[in-house]
Amino acid sequence: MHYPLVFLMTAASLPAQFRSQTVATDLKGGYQVLAVDLNRDGRPDLLALASGLPELAWFESPGWQRHVIVTDRSRMINAAACDLDGDSVPELALAEGFVMDPRKSTGVLSILTHTGEPQQPWAVREIDRLPASHRLRWADLEGRGRRVLVNAPLAGAAAAPPDYRAKVPLVFYRAGEWKRELITEALTGVLHGIEVLDFDRDGREEILTASFLGIHLVKRDRRGAFRVTELAKGSPEAWPKCGASEITTGRLGRRRFLASIEPWHGNQVVVYTQQGKQWKRQVLDDSLDGGHTIQAADLDGDGNDELIAGGRGKPFSTYLYKAEDAKGARWTRATLDEGSMGPAACVVADLNADRLPDLACIGGSTLKWYENRGGRR
Repeated sequence: MHYPLVFLMTAASLPAQFRSQTVATDLKGGYQVLAVDLNRDGRPDLLALASGLPELAWFESPGWQRHVIVTDRSRMINAAACDLDGDSVPELALAEGFVMDPRKSTGVLSILTHTGEPQQPWAVREIDRLPASHRLRWADLEGRGRRVLVNAPLAGAAAAPPDYRAKVPLVFYRAGEWKRELITEALTGVLHGIEVLDFDRDGREEILTASFLGIHLVKRDRRGAFRVTELAKGSPEAWPKCGASEITTGRLGRRRFLASIEPWHGNQVVVYTQQGKQWKRQVLDDSLDGGHTIQAADLDGDGNDELIAGGRGKPFSTYLYKAEDAKGARWTRATLDEGSMGPAACVVADLNADRLPDLACIGGSTLKWYENRGGRR
């Protein structure tokens, strides 16, 4: 099924001017980038995870000197940072041993801790093995300031590609105990994307999931039970081309929207706006190849969030999408980067302390920083 595009395909000005800088070009299988202060200097550094390398590296701001955290890793797939001991250097959760077929995936989960100087090798402690461990996030699910580690496997341990018809065990771990606890097995098929945020502003964080079943909100109630609520079904195509692959949230003034890539590793950039209790689906773009990242941020300071999205396939482009009206009925697309890298992941952060949101993206073997220079061209 073809969906009409709802934004102008003519050349559009970028919401802000960006200057790109290549940080590294030897990150084989570049898959994830995190912006996190690893050396206590108050500036975000870049943690670069590459599935095809045996080492996990970080690049120190502002000169982007490279440091190795751990070596002898295998098929790393995701990391998450949280300062558990209050020393201003975060501990890192790391998932590795990933294979697309969960029946062949070891799903090793470890906690990495610095041993004095973050520039030196870190200590590794394995805490669990859950096949196809794929997305890690820290979340304050109880609203008490104590974050737990959320682990979202790609699919259930017995799931077989391409249909992956099995329940997915979304789980969490309490820091220090590291005992696996089940959140829910309500989702089936592929669970590819998650986002942690205080969705209903009650002081407790929730989990948004993007899976074959669509977009869901996972919330813990006051009694400790988890409730899973469907927000949108995602792509209406037949299994396994159904549902959603990535998830993020943004705002147009006071109006919140959801944004996703659909279907799994799909071609569509999709926005959902709330109308009553329903979320209206709007396809902005159906031209991506292997869509794999989507972020929302106010890049030009006008009070409205733009979208950053891209795919790992040709033409290896990263795009920006801007709403041209307050209701998000009309969007324009601009090209941030074309031909040099197909992003597997992007992150938004002020990387040079100028109070403007910058971008960092990783894909293929390349890590790039896009410095926000402000203004519209």
